[in-house]
Amino acid sequence: MLITTGVSARHIHLSPEHLEALFGQGYELKPKRELSIPGQFLCEERLRIQGPKGVLDHVAIIGPPRPRTQVEITSSDGIKLGMNPPIRLSGDLDGSEPLTLVGPRGELYLEEGLIVAMRHIHMTEQEASELGFRHKDYAMVIVPGPRSLVFDHVVVRVSPENVATELHIDTDEANTANLKTGDQVNLLRINDKKIRIERLINMFDERQMKLIEACVANIVEEERRKVSQMEDILARLRS
Repeated sequence: MLITTGVSARHIHLSPEHLEALFGQGYELKPKRELSIPGQFLCEERLRIQGPKGVLDHVAIIGPPRPRTQVEITSSDGIKLGMNPPIRLSGDLDGSEPLTLVGPRGELYLEEGLIVAMRHIHMTEQEASELGFRHKDYAMVIVPGPRSLVFDHVVVRVSPENVATELHIDTDEANTANLKTGDQVNLLRINDKKIRIERLINMFDERQMKLIEACVANIVEEERRKVSQMEDILARLRS
């Protein structure tokens, strides 16, 4: 099944309390454009993320405000900041990395809230039912093209609010696979026996299949060599 890709750059979700601390009392975020997830929007405002070794300037804010402040960056961003945030699903913030946010009206240190977002698929309830997925199942996504690869352990997030089934990855993952927002990828299921090897084979072109066959042949030959060596050792022990 083909699904669309959405690439997420670094961004910030602010709590009402932290919004006021950084922009002033009674401040309201200014929407710039709507996002694919209903009710969410990119804001005009930007913030700085400050780490032990560097900063990230002009980081986007996603509205509306949330109960807890959450900052999502890539692993590459973490290296620039001198930080190592955990890979988490959105909302799983307990024990995550601390950080400092700098806004026009102040600076705010947070003891937790910085994560690298785990790749996931927002799936409609209808398609989840048709495909046999449940909330927080794992899926496999195969990316075609010259930088083809497999994204394994992709978390499925089923919600009545989802209006489309869409893969969400960060910019590190997108660059690795040469993907951009709107590109299509192949969705498979890895749970139980609902994925068949024939479906996997059909995802690869002739050149890739020859490479796979060569790798398998090398593995088989290596196993045969090991068996032969073991038989020789056993024969010498018996003699």
